[in-house]
Amino acid sequence: MFFTYLRRELRRRRRQASFIAVGIAVGIGLVITVTAASSGVKDAQGKVLHALYGVGTDVTVTKSPSAGSGRPAGFGFRGRSGASGGTKIDADSLVSLSLGTLSGSSVTSISRLHGVSTAAGGLTLTDMKISGKIPSFSSTGGGTPGGGGSGGGGSGGGGGTSFRGSIKSSSFTVSGVDLSTGSVGPLSSGKIKSGSTFSTADAHSDMAVVDANYATQKKLTVGSTMTIAKKTFKVIGIVTVPQGSSPPDVYIPLAQAQSLASMTGKVNTIYVAAASASDISAVSKEIFGLLPKATVTTSSDLANEVTGSLSSASSLANNLGKWLAVAVLVAAFLLASLLTMSAVSRRVREFGTLKALGWRSGRIVRQVMGESVTVGIIGGIAGVGLGFAGAAVVSKVAPSLTATVGQTQSATAGGSGAAAGGFGPPGGGGPARAAASTTHTVAVHLTAPVTLGAVLLAVVLALAGGLIAGSFGGWRAARLRPAAALSRVE
Repeated sequence: MFFTYLRRELRRRRRQASFIAVGIAVGIGLVITVTAASSGVKDAQGKVLHALYGVGTDVTVTKSPSAGSGRPAGFGFRGRSGASGGTKIDADSLVSLSLGTLSGSSVTSISRLHGVSTAAGGLTLTDMKISGKIPSFSSTGGGTPGGGGSGGGGSGGGGGTSFRGSIKSSSFTVSGVDLSTGSVGPLSSGKIKSGSTFSTADAHSDMAVVDANYATQKKLTVGSTMTIAKKTFKVIGIVTVPQGSSPPDVYIPLAQAQSLASMTGKVNTIYVAAASASDISAVSKEIFGLLPKATVTTSSDLANEVTGSLSSASSLANNLGKWLAVAVLVAAFLLASLLTMSAVSRRVREFGTLKALGWRSGRIVRQVMGESVTVGIIGGIAGVGLGFAGAAVVSKVAPSLTATVGQTQSATAGGSGAAAGGFGPPGGGGPARAAASTTHTVAVHLTAPVTLGAVLLAVVLALAGGLIAGSFGGWRAARLRPAAALSRVE
């Protein structure tokens, strides 16, 4: 009887039921679309942060370099007897420029903290090569040196100075990787393009994994050899790292990096994975208490530093979009409630007759609630369809977003000739390297994935909309008296 009456009433009031269902469908569809877009923005931010941090890394620990540290000590020739004009130079040093050193024992101490799942140390280094001859100077005839032409000589007041010799310099970044754990660290977010990655047995091997962009630039392939700090390494793999940071050019085992940089037992970056997301804040505080002079950075800290259109899209989805969806949904529920109450008012004679036949108020309320919930479910199903369509449109037409993240990189500073492979005047000590704060901008494609949680939310909202509308309508129907209802004519 319940379902027969419900079906008859919905068919008889198709226009009103359709209007209510459409209103609920639009509200739910907008909620799903906004939720999907917000999930897409979070996924895009996650890709950027994973590229910066490495998959699974929740906290990184670094330290500012001490004054005067990181300078390559004259590349091995400053102060050496006979290092005059014309002296040949062939230096290759592996140095830490932008980060201070931490004791390797700190990694073990951090790994034992409560809430820490894994901790791994690493070294971010720069391989600096310099070769050639120290420029020699010769002067003629008593004039003042000056006015030298492009041919290396010139005249000034009847004399001149000529320069002979040139210095060539180059550099690339090297990352020492802790092979005892692969779940965190600079290689954890990389994908091997060709060859293979390290195994735990390679801890002291002369093997290297090379970034794909650097391999293309230097024409390196699996099986090629390269020199790092005058030591030959064999390339065993080519790796690609997600966009979001400037990855090191070369990865080598941590033990080898420590040995070549004369930093045995030292690291300059510690990668930490928390046991759960809820532990990250507590873990970062514990690490700061253990290493008060270190810089402890969490993934949320990096997320706050991400700027660009990705950040704007995140604010738009989380603020304007969310409140717009809530406003539309509230309006849809309010409209459904008003229309249901209006329908009950028009059915006064019908309900009065049913009460006169013996129907109790509770049965009439259940009938009205059943009709409203059914309309809400129909609206919910349509809303899920609209939500999927809206998410597909967002994924299709959304432009690529940009994410700008701050980071510290090494930049060459020194004589004007150093950048071009030349060398400045003697006494300058050669080209120096200084840490400079830079930014890196990447393009991120925005998608709008509809999750199971969003669909479940739509079902809950549809039922809630039907129950709210049915509650108001049932309350209105329960107040009817049979005598008063039968005295009114539709």
